[in-house]
Amino acid sequence: MKRFLNIIIIFLLIHSHVLAQDQTTEGEKETIKQAKKEQRAAKKAEKIEMGKFMISPLAAPGYTPELGALFAIGGLASFKTTPSDQTLQRSSLPFTLAYTTTGAFTANAILTSYWFGDKFRMNVDLWYKDMPDNYWGVGYDNGVNVTVSDSTTAYNRQWFLINPRILWQFRQNYFVGLILDVNYTKGTEASQGVMEDPFYEQYNDMPLNTGLGFILRYDSRDFPVNAWKGMLVDLKATFYSTAFGGDNTYQIYLLDLRKYQQILRRGSTLAFQIKSRVGIGEVPYGEMSQIGTPYDLRGYTWGRFRDRSMLYFLGEWRHVFEKKNEELSKHGAVLWVGAGTIFEQTDLDETNMKWLPNFGFGYRFEVQPRMNIRLDVGVGRETYGIYFNFVEAF
Repeated sequence: MKRFLNIIIIFLLIHSHVLAQDQTTEGEKETIKQAKKEQRAAKKAEKIEMGKFMISPLAAPGYTPELGALFAIGGLASFKTTPSDQTLQRSSLPFTLAYTTTGAFTANAILTSYWFGDKFRMNVDLWYKDMPDNYWGVGYDNGVNVTVSDSTTAYNRQWFLINPRILWQFRQNYFVGLILDVNYTKGTEASQGVMEDPFYEQYNDMPLNTGLGFILRYDSRDFPVNAWKGMLVDLKATFYSTAFGGDNTYQIYLLDLRKYQQILRRGSTLAFQIKSRVGIGEVPYGEMSQIGTPYDLRGYTWGRFRDRSMLYFLGEWRHVFEKKNEELSKHGAVLWVGAGTIFEQTDLDETNMKWLPNFGFGYRFEVQPRMNIRLDVGVGRETYGIYFNFVEAF
């Protein structure tokens, strides 16, 4: 019996020693893990403080009504044009490449940059798409009534856009600037319904448009790519002409109003936007005002609703969650509601203002300070869409 008790005691001592070693090992692992995490955070903070170049890669699946299921790769690059200027905001460059189950290829990059103590700003939008698409025609009624099929709406579309804007801040928050817009829309393999459309028939063999214009802007936003407070008033006029090397002559006038108001606490924001785009002259079908992009009424098929002009409004609540210590986390959520319409301004009255409702929700994850990956689920009238993008819709 005594020998048996001794064996039990020895076993318990060995077991407690091993358990202590395991606990020490687990503790050491956790300490090392935490130290590495803090080291990475410190390096990132140092890069931000010194204005160094940073890039956050992304690879993710997605879905949109016009592209179907897709797989996208890309990233969010940011930098300071003058690293030593502590007051200058970081410039940003989100970019994405995507291939879809329909056989489409798309690419885009959107530069927002600040130069010489924010006396100058340069914004550049670059887009390219080669995709099987649908063309419903022009006007609200076509968007609602034309049935999608291989014989009525199907065609293949090639599209690119090069749109740099240069702005000079002549007074605090007040800017004036110049616009260059070069865009190209060419349809091929068109179905019978598309070939019979008068706009397609008239403009498809004149695919190139080149425009020059100017901007007047008031911008008091605290952080333009993800504002928590402030206001934007944007007035743009762009004139397209064969004299600039394009195939068509027309004008585009744009008004963009945005207001951001912090509520309840830091990181909780109400954002509002009213935007109107008015086309005058020989506006080709590819340059008609369209609703349903990832930056307005999310959920509608991009290109389904188009006309010379459009108007929409959005209200959005953006909320960043807090940690237990009441610091802001990297996670956030968004709810929005809105409505929009397309129209021909020469035939405009209350009876033909037909509105498209829109609402949705989204998730945000901060990949760089105040710069998010966004996942949005938008719902329209008998349609929906899922979007992966960088930074905010507006």
